[in-house]
Amino acid sequence: MFSSSPRSGPLSGLKVLEIAGLGPGPFAAMLLADLGAEVVRVDRPGSGTEGVGSAPLDRGRRSVVIDLKRPEGTAVLLRLIDVADVLIEGYRPGVAERLGFGPDECLRRNPRLVYGRMTGWGQDGPLATTAGHDITYLARTGALHAIGRAGGPPQIPLNLLGDFGGGGMLLAFGIGAALWERERSGAGQVVDAAIVDGVASMLAMQYGFLSTGYARDERGVNLLDSGAPFYDVYETADGRWMAVGAIEAPFYKELLRVLELAEMPSRADPANWPTIRARLAQRFAEEDRDTWAQRFAGSDACVAPVLSLNEAPRDEQLAARATYTVADGAVQPAVAPRFSRTPGAPGVPPHKAGQDTELVLEAWGLDDVADLIATGAVIQTETRSLA
Repeated sequence: MFSSSPRSGPLSGLKVLEIAGLGPGPFAAMLLADLGAEVVRVDRPGSGTEGVGSAPLDRGRRSVVIDLKRPEGTAVLLRLIDVADVLIEGYRPGVAERLGFGPDECLRRNPRLVYGRMTGWGQDGPLATTAGHDITYLARTGALHAIGRAGGPPQIPLNLLGDFGGGGMLLAFGIGAALWERERSGAGQVVDAAIVDGVASMLAMQYGFLSTGYARDERGVNLLDSGAPFYDVYETADGRWMAVGAIEAPFYKELLRVLELAEMPSRADPANWPTIRARLAQRFAEEDRDTWAQRFAGSDACVAPVLSLNEAPRDEQLAARATYTVADGAVQPAVAPRFSRTPGAPGVPPHKAGQDTELVLEAWGLDDVADLIATGAVIQTETRSLA
């Protein structure tokens, strides 16, 4: 049976409303749900309801459909906000205000609310209301310029750096910090999480390198961007790859030992790097990837096989640690980080839009759910869920 009782995890008892969106907002909501928060996703009428069960990003929360374009729908949302701890919304600046649930209104009703805003550009600035995607945010922050090989174009790191690292994870961290502060002040506040800010924050070490002259503002010529031959990837005889990260001297010595390479020129002089790279490339090309993986197994050379997404869950280290799991037929990342006393759990599988409208509204204290459904302010999309 459905229950609103707290789940296990360090965030057990926390009530979160997630206005449905894409990418970073759902990721932040997933992280909170994984750690025990009761997260309810607010979907719009007409949201897709098929195939949701294969989307790990939507795991751990239930769904209600509320028509936020109608005053009656906004009124329902505000009643839920009255008893919520956190709200997550990812609209362009001004949209939530226009719909009637901007931070001023929400904090007036519920002064303890932590109002999480997830955008690409932030709530202010000349581009604040302009559309963007991960790649455009990386481009403006300098991150995209820094990724790639010398003489080649910038390389696109999926949407990991912007949407998830600089976006959703930053928002989840900000929400946690605001909740901690609320314990002392008793007051909520707005968390303005912008992807550009988060990506810039992750560039702290790179800007440190630039300021000390340790790195140049160019691609593929520095220590960590494939410029150094001892921090790069090498193709093997079977067309696959090995990753080498032998930065420190003992690790580099171990690399050469396993590769059975002697009399290498000094790597301290970058002028020797092309020669070193050529010899490493030639040696790795002599054997297939898995042979090299076996030879480097257990060594401190900081060398690893480059695994595909399908291969990674079967890696011996990741399998032993259960870094990936299988739930509802889908391979997905396990809950992270791990807690010694209050472990989190993935929670319910992804639910279809509006599957839980009646149950959630009743559990959150609304006693007129049937009337709200009759008016169309909220929608129950299918047979009432019991899970």
